[in-house]
Amino acid sequence: MEVLARRPAVVARFEAKTYRRPGGRCTVWLGSVSSTGHGSFRAASLPGPSRRGTVPAHLFAYQLEYGIIPRLGWSGADDTVLCHQCDFAGCTNPRTCSWGLTPSTAPSTDLRRRNLANPLADVRAPAGRIRAVAAAIRTGLARGDDPDSIEERIRCAEAAGLPLMLW
Repeated sequence: MEVLARRPAVVARFEAKTYRRPGGRCTVWLGSVSSTGHGSFRAASLPGPSRRGTVPAHLFAYQLEYGIIPRLGWSGADDTVLCHQCDFAGCTNPRTCSWGLTPSTAPSTDLRRRNLANPLADVRAPAGRIRAVAAAIRTGLARGDDPDSIEERIRCAEAAGLPLMLW
């Protein structure tokens, strides 16, 4: 990973799959997405039957910003993981990530999921949310929209996943 993060071609390929929102907000991943909604970046094609060389996009971004970190998540559920403070699994802004427990075991996750404005409450689940937001961005970029118009597209894509309220 350390060698890959220093290769300009790999970094340029990574950056080409992101959309930096203005104002330090989430940097949205536009590439392939895992079932958990996290970006999946193939940093290298390594020999073998597995997808070795593929890393979570937010982890790759974090290591580009702050340096290489040791392997995580190999010993069990109590391992420290890189968490999204923004609760948006498709975000690759390293400044919105912090170290914590697996989000599904963190006591505050359920509380945040009950907040209907939180990305965790999206009825499409994290993977559906990022796919909708990324599609909105790609459409805006293809049409030559200005950043404000793309932001409006993002807001509409996010709003489409809000739970319906009866009160």
